[in-house]
Amino acid sequence: MRIRPIRTEQDYEAALRRAAELITSTTQSAIDELDVLQTLIEKWERSVHQFSTVSPAEAIKFRMAQLGLKPRDLEPYLGAKSRVSEVLSGQRQPTVDQIRALHTHLRIPIELLVGGIKHEPPGGRAPSAAAVDKLRKLGVMTAKETIEAFMSRARSTVPNVAMLRKTRTDRTNAKTDFGALEAWCAAVMIKAEAARVPTGATHDGERSARALAQISRLSDWPQKLVEYLTSIGVVLVVLEHLPGTYLDGAAMRRADGVPVIAITIRHDRLDNFWFTILHEFAHVVLHLNSDLPVILDDLDVTSSDGIEAQADEFARDALIPSNIWSSRAKGNMGGAELMAIANAAGVDVSVAAGRWRFERGDYRKFARLLGRGEVKKHFNGH
Repeated sequence: MRIRPIRTEQDYEAALRRAAELITSTTQSAIDELDVLQTLIEKWERSVHQFSTVSPAEAIKFRMAQLGLKPRDLEPYLGAKSRVSEVLSGQRQPTVDQIRALHTHLRIPIELLVGGIKHEPPGGRAPSAAAVDKLRKLGVMTAKETIEAFMSRARSTVPNVAMLRKTRTDRTNAKTDFGALEAWCAAVMIKAEAARVPTGATHDGERSARALAQISRLSDWPQKLVEYLTSIGVVLVVLEHLPGTYLDGAAMRRADGVPVIAITIRHDRLDNFWFTILHEFAHVVLHLNSDLPVILDDLDVTSSDGIEAQADEFARDALIPSNIWSSRAKGNMGGAELMAIANAAGVDVSVAAGRWRFERGDYRKFARLLGRGEVKKHFNGH
């Protein structure tokens, strides 16, 4: 990583081009370089340009022009197309969560996003009626129980549920209903409290991750997955996401410190399921602690957060070790070659198919190998 100070307009333009190249990369070196580069860019912009009268909409448009972004690229951070249009036109000011997302993902200085206009009030934390109805259908709320009574019950059963009120994560969609998200987390923790796992279990994180990955090729993988996680002291909870939560999974800690992996099966495909399992297991091994008891993941959202990039890399290498993938994967592969990679890694072929499609950006090929509809049916009533 060679980074020079920005002293001229030419240096500034070169730095912008390099930032645009790095923004989609998930490697730790690229993330580190982008962090330093963005600091230098912001310092230069402040020294050369007068931002005192710049509106949030103008600041966002300025960064879009720098990075070659279109309005639809802002939807993961601002919400629906109509909401993006309102923010860019200046009709609506960004909310606190939108500001956080724009600053984290696009490195727009917070002071430019705040502007001089009062922001929308944050509103209450109560989930939508649709989310409450889903909680009842899932059997975690009784028919006559109010959401207030449910959350009170959750906090009395699992005291650290109260910490979820302060939770924000780099990998949640800006459209997220945080009241519903909090309720989903509470429901997960209530279910996790009922699970019995050996306390104080120790294991080698990387070896356990490889063992988890190789369960994917077993015919009775749902049972073996639960058994293996239980044997190493990890609780697995499968609970559908609620309307407005946009979740794939989460890693949490029970009050007694036992780690919990929660999966929504939002995308009913084997490739997505196994990547999510290993991504959350990475958080359990590498990141969960008393100061960070909850990590929430919408894996459709690109993240520049260091722990998310680390979890992505951990999951990829656990599923298919880098030496196998780098030596065998290529752009013009056929099904037989993809199967050979899966066999060498000891995983289901859907894992290799999903990785090839993601890395190549070609979502037409190998569609039949993803294991669509092969997950939810195993966890009904789990």
